[in-house]
Amino acid sequence: MTHGSPASGAAPTSAAPEGLLPVILGADIGVYALARSFHEAYGVRSIVVSGAALGPIADSAIIDNSLVENGHDPRQLVDRLLEVARQHPGRRLVLLANSDWLVRVVVQHRAELEPFYVVPFLSAELLDRISDKATFAEICTELGISVPRTIVQDFARASEPGWAPVPVDVPYPLIAKAASSADYQDVEFEGKKKVFEIGTPEELDALWVSLREAGFTGRFVVQELVPGDDTQMRSITAYVDSRGSITMMCSAHVLLEEHTPSGLGNPAAMVTRRFDGMLAQARTFLEATGYVGFANFDVKVDPRDGSFRFFEVNPRIGRNNYYVTAAGGNPVRFLVEDRVLGNAVDPVVVDEEILYSILPSKLLLHYVVDPQLRADVEGLIKARRVVHPLRYAKDGSIKRRMYVTAALLNQVKKFRTYYPNPTSTGF
Repeated sequence: MTHGSPASGAAPTSAAPEGLLPVILGADIGVYALARSFHEAYGVRSIVVSGAALGPIADSAIIDNSLVENGHDPRQLVDRLLEVARQHPGRRLVLLANSDWLVRVVVQHRAELEPFYVVPFLSAELLDRISDKATFAEICTELGISVPRTIVQDFARASEPGWAPVPVDVPYPLIAKAASSADYQDVEFEGKKKVFEIGTPEELDALWVSLREAGFTGRFVVQELVPGDDTQMRSITAYVDSRGSITMMCSAHVLLEEHTPSGLGNPAAMVTRRFDGMLAQARTFLEATGYVGFANFDVKVDPRDGSFRFFEVNPRIGRNNYYVTAAGGNPVRFLVEDRVLGNAVDPVVVDEEILYSILPSKLLLHYVVDPQLRADVEGLIKARRVVHPLRYAKDGSIKRRMYVTAALLNQVKKFRTYYPNPTSTGF
């Protein structure tokens, strides 16, 4: 893979392809970021299909919201997508989704959607393999990519008499999480979290009971806890074109993650930085698996030996995708050049340094305790190299500005509640 400066591949075209119309499933901040990236690149509005026009996508001048009665019903979503296609004959419709279960909906209904839409996602077979954290760990191990030690707990037969969980000999505290977020999406029980930090065998046993009683039939993974706080985390975003060429890669150093039960592990602030050794391992994975489309890797630097421990790959661009656009490599351009215009572009590693943050700067600095990192963050703030995906001058109505202000204040409340003080021993 050849490397260019961001400018060499970040802006392969300046005019919007005739009839281009992005259609995006979802309603979160990452969906808005995609719509913003399309608007910045081509000046086009996006149609967003969801069950509700939540804050990030509400009252937007760059989005046309198309609401369904039940945003969790795959059939309703697919039917609405087909209706959108009928309403816009002759348009070049590009379909994106930015949560695992919505990607699965699109891939499972590809045959219905592809006559009308560009569907830039991997095959159903590969989606099943790489979206499962247990299988992902197996693939990485085979390729020589480092992962945390992993034990798999299968609940497929948990309802049968005599079923018992497999023994776990990973040292405590440890991490437990669903192998497939799609399998976990609709399971409800008291204390449900995206990621569990388990301190004792009794806590783990209680989790197994809760999952069994809730009717969970998927797999859960138990992994060793890689030490170090949020600042040990890294993010990679990549695009693999229809020819199998990795045309865009960008990495970021996480400064702080969210700590609410439902958002645990989502980066809230990052600095874009180039980590060639880590990118090389991601490249190995993408090439070996025959991946296509956007990918987003979660990685942690193990402070014990400096190795990059790969946690998972999301089969989509990721919630915080705007850090790539802000760093000079608008990712939707690579998609459009490939899937709409049929052009090959020179591969690019996007590495312009910016601070991506959805937090008030004062709050962020409270948690960045490493002197060098803090100095770097303060320098970027002083240089005004800070981006918030929802702060867009071309979409700055009073309602939008009020929402962003309220969202920033709500972050203060959430961190005071769930993570009041910085720590060097968290995950």
